Amino acid sequence: GCRLHLAPRATPRPRKAMFAKHLLLLALLAGHASAIEVPPTTSTLALPSTAIIPAWGATTSPMVRAATTRALKARARYQRREWVVRRSLARMSASAPRPPRIIIAGAPASGKGTQCKLLVEAMGVVHLSTGDMLRAAVQEGTEIGKLAQGYMESGQLVPDEVIIGIVKERLQQADCQTQGWLLDGFPRTRAQADALADAGIEADIFLLLQVPDEELITRVVGRRLDPETGEIYHLKYAPPPSEEIAARLTQRADDTEEKARVRLDAYYSNIAAIEDSYKDVLQEIDGTLAKGEVFDLIMSRISSGLPA
Repeated sequence: GCRLHLAPRATPRPRKAMFAKHLLLLALLAGHASAIEVPPTTSTLALPSTAIIPAWGATTSPMVRAATTRALKARARYQRREWVVRRSLARMSASAPRPPRIIIAGAPASGKGTQCKLLVEAMGVVHLSTGDMLRAAVQEGTEIGKLAQGYMESGQLVPDEVIIGIVKERLQQADCQTQGWLLDGFPRTRAQADALADAGIEADIFLLLQVPDEELITRVVGRRLDPETGEIYHLKYAPPPSEEIAARLTQRADDTEEKARVRLDAYYSNIAAIEDSYKDVLQEIDGTLAKGEVFDLIMSRISSGLPA
């Protein structure tokens, strides 16, 4: 930190000049904020000793004080998240003899998709979902992909043995072997879990996002789509920014409470069948937290849960 000396001015500056100086101050502080360190044991903020605050700064404008405080706290939150990721990755690289192998599961609207994106960005693992793997196998024209295509074109469900074959084939590819993998929502049945175990495919950690049913229902029924931009909004948590956008939003046909509860029943039936297969590596995650906090918790569990 540093001691700030604010010299008073004899006469006030014109309003336009003061506004320009406020903007300059914010830009100055934003530049210096990149040097702020946030140790893991404290949440206090301090300006770096190199920071220079002009004499017309904080004493003359509550707006500037409030704005700079918000900017510094936002920077600190971001840097703390960076610190969590760096610490977790350092632990993993030091202790894990192989790239990470992760399974993540959660009910519809539990935030699983968001956390998968954050994990891929932070860890560089290969994100694998059964839908993507089926489409890729069909496109590549592999033998098992052709078999799956036959079922899909005839409108039939792809049987477990075909899906398992596609997953096993994909996990043997070079990127999964060198970068590690993140299985999203697979396995869904006990037969799928047993087939992975029989093939010697084991997860280092099984992440299970836990969110109460009523919160899940609220998240589902409040979702809205902007058909012009493809942007997803939520009437409670992320409302549209204007009445014009709000007027054109649409709701997916299956984003109703009745259909959401049907999907929840199916999810609970599936997860109950496979939990026992992964009880030794199961980590339950509180999915009601803010997405950044959920991610921090996941990274902490991953760094301590990988085998030494």
